[in-house]
Amino acid sequence: MTDIDPAFSTAHDLADAIQAGRLSPVTLMAALLDRISRHDEKLHSFVTVYGKDALQAAEAAEKAIRSGHAVGPLHGIPVALKDIIDLEGRVTTGGSFALKDRVSTVTATLAKKLIAAGMIVIGKTHSVEFAMGGWGTNQHMGTPWNPWDLETLRAPGGSSAGTGVAIGAGLAPWGLGTDTGGSVRLPAAWCGLTGLKTTVGRISCFGVLPLASSLDTPGPMTRCVEDAALLYNAMQGPDSLDPLTKGVAFEDPLPEMRRGVAGLKLALMPASEREGVDPEVLAAFDASVEKLRELGATIEEVSLPLPFAAMGGMTGRIIGAEGYHFVGDLVDDMDLPIDEAVRPRIWIGKDMTAKTYLGTLKKREFVKREYDLSLAGYDALLTPTTATPAPAVDSIDQSQTPALFTRMVNLLDRCALALPNGFTASGLPTSLQIVCDGYDEAMALRIGWAYEQATDWNSRRPPL
Repeated sequence: MTDIDPAFSTAHDLADAIQAGRLSPVTLMAALLDRISRHDEKLHSFVTVYGKDALQAAEAAEKAIRSGHAVGPLHGIPVALKDIIDLEGRVTTGGSFALKDRVSTVTATLAKKLIAAGMIVIGKTHSVEFAMGGWGTNQHMGTPWNPWDLETLRAPGGSSAGTGVAIGAGLAPWGLGTDTGGSVRLPAAWCGLTGLKTTVGRISCFGVLPLASSLDTPGPMTRCVEDAALLYNAMQGPDSLDPLTKGVAFEDPLPEMRRGVAGLKLALMPASEREGVDPEVLAAFDASVEKLRELGATIEEVSLPLPFAAMGGMTGRIIGAEGYHFVGDLVDDMDLPIDEAVRPRIWIGKDMTAKTYLGTLKKREFVKREYDLSLAGYDALLTPTTATPAPAVDSIDQSQTPALFTRMVNLLDRCALALPNGFTASGLPTSLQIVCDGYDEAMALRIGWAYEQATDWNSRRPPL
């Protein structure tokens, strides 16, 4: 056996230890379930923990591996799923108390792939209701507690709030979120994690409760870039049950991930986008830019055709229109316990005309072309992931969004990696966002891996 830390080791280190016989899947699962029992009453990251079933699966994995029947290198590794991902026969609420008894009739394709790879679902994690919100709060199901401040309830980031808290607190080695306007990257940023926003069609959305089908993307949330690449690989690929995946071939980022950034050309967001950003966030961002320069990248400030805030507004209109299509009947029923902050966000689509919606989609295509021209020749665009560190929940203006730097990526149909790049004086994480062309997740991971290897931000732990 080994002294490897079950709580805060990377998933790939845990996998190596299991395959080498230095760590038992049962020991790993038991240690995580013990941490959940000790810490999650306060942290509130899990909706449901599949303790008994997860232990039985770990025992089966241990026997299979010992007998030479491992299904792959990730056999026996626990994974947390956001509670908008269907598992047949299990309750999937979508973060809504109104759906607390909704039993899934299918298993999401991405969940099937993870289970086929030998991973064990440890439980379902809390989401903002209908995945509609970036702060991570939930009025009726409860707000997960950001583990980086145990005295003040701070926003965990949303909508994949529970996944962010569970991994950040060492209750799971990695997990899944979904990202429609920033819902993987925001909790990754505020919980000190790495989060990959994938391109639409890279990972099947079949069996994932929809918010805005033209923007929804599942993505990994992990402790390091290599883990993000591994979990991404385990999920990606065409799926006959999701037409948006048709023609999107599997592309392994691992062979190119360690090539470094020397010779790459990176775009720096315009100085105008720095207005209103927290000084400590900007200091961490500037230090990240200088580090990438030291590593050999050429970095230039660029002029962009439309401010991020304007694109965020367009994204919000698309989410409102498409979200209302899916859950409008629920939010219109005033007898149902719908989150008071979420209801008006969905109602954006209630009175939207077809002309307005289609006009927004048309303008989106124009903006995408203009951005393609502005960023031609650059391998990535660099921004902070959030404008501030995690705010206290009681200070949040729910009519606003923290997704200034993230929503525009969804609108442009690009991919992006968020990863830790510093801490404030009070110990809260900050985050760097690396935005790449659609379907170029490999480049985002390559740049992120080079930066991560030159720093140690991802090795920090919260004060649990």
